[in-house]
Amino acid sequence: MPYKFSEVTPEILKLAERSVDTYKIDPELYTQYDVKRGLRDVNGQGVVAGLTNISTIKVLDNGDGAPNHGDGKLFYRGIDVEDIVAGFIKEKRYGFEETVYLLLFGKMPSEHELEEFKKILADFRALPSTFTRDVIMKAPSDNMMNTLAKSVLALYSYDDHANDISIPNVLRQSIELITLFPVLAVYGYQAHRYTKSGGSLFIHDPNPELSIAENILYMLRPDKQFTELESRILDLALVLHAEHGGGNNSTFTVHVVSSSGTDTYSAIAAALGSLKGPKHGGANIKVAMMFDDMKQNVKNWTDEEEVRAYLKKLLKKQAFDKAGLIYGMGHAVYSHSDPRAKVFKGFVEKLSAEKGRHDEFMLYSLVEKLAPEVIAEERKIYKGVCANVDFYSGFVYRMLGIPDELFTPIFAVSRIAGWSAHRIEELINSNKIIRPAYKAISPMREYTDMENRMD
Repeated sequence: MPYKFSEVTPEILKLAERSVDTYKIDPELYTQYDVKRGLRDVNGQGVVAGLTNISTIKVLDNGDGAPNHGDGKLFYRGIDVEDIVAGFIKEKRYGFEETVYLLLFGKMPSEHELEEFKKILADFRALPSTFTRDVIMKAPSDNMMNTLAKSVLALYSYDDHANDISIPNVLRQSIELITLFPVLAVYGYQAHRYTKSGGSLFIHDPNPELSIAENILYMLRPDKQFTELESRILDLALVLHAEHGGGNNSTFTVHVVSSSGTDTYSAIAAALGSLKGPKHGGANIKVAMMFDDMKQNVKNWTDEEEVRAYLKKLLKKQAFDKAGLIYGMGHAVYSHSDPRAKVFKGFVEKLSAEKGRHDEFMLYSLVEKLAPEVIAEERKIYKGVCANVDFYSGFVYRMLGIPDELFTPIFAVSRIAGWSAHRIEELINSNKIIRPAYKAISPMREYTDMENRMD
């Protein structure tokens, strides 16, 4: 029998209950000591912890002088992401590889540079011999982010220069991980599916002639078939998720861990641990699950009052997971609009028409319209609320037949581009370890033997 960790015992439960009060911190103390909780001030603005050339998030001034009331804008290397996407759409080309090049090297590639880069990606796409059997197929997890992190850490053992943090070597490692992430994610899922439900196991080698988005669908589907609209909207999702400033949790993790001088595999595995969390990359699964619950409990998807009543139940912790949240709504920076969601929405509607699921798209649109109003009514908020990119991404992945287990790994397949750029930026520009200060608030007291002996 394989080793299994034991359950929480009554003894552990008792110790946990005893320790809870020891850890509690009065929220008022954060105000008293002017501590920026979550490294954000009372207006939701991030505390500046570094400088970056890689991307910029802006909120445009809508003229009323209030902070965070304008449309959101996202720039990759100073170029508006909406313009980047528009160029890909106009010329009907896959854009994720170009986006990776832009993030890594600071400029859009020429046609010749792009072809050379694609060849490098294709050449690096093969896993080490027996890696699938010895790593991916052994002890498969039901969480693909853990599987992905395990695989990344295992690759360390196959790299003769794993600890070399010179820029040429880190760039080589980064490009390899960028092109291997789709393979690791899909193969990890296939191993999990086979172990869980049995049946046939199929492992398709990636096609060097296909883009990264096309290869994900090609490797995932038994017949390797997909439509052009399917692959293009997945490519768009990868472009929009590729980078989002140095302050998001997983990218900041890359900066923090890289500043210690550790290897690339450890830094990226740490970022995967961050992205796994439901407050970060796991949000797209929560949105899809929330809508599953909504579709079961709202009889008329077009009835605004019925939908509004359900949204109020969510906020009052009376529906879905009782967390008091409307998932996919709200963002730390954007309040009026998330440019990624805005770009995504039009393509989501096209895909829903192709898949015969336009009624579901209309439900999403209605919730996007009503949720800010309901949140404003029920909660005291300092800024507006808008749909974020996670709001539609889960619906898209469902329509593409991508299993729920791969939602967050697909996010990672995209964001590894930004993580890699930020790791290189940190290594080039910083020679100090990132170490923020924490203020100790526990009272000083004398140690006595009697304290430890008393029941």
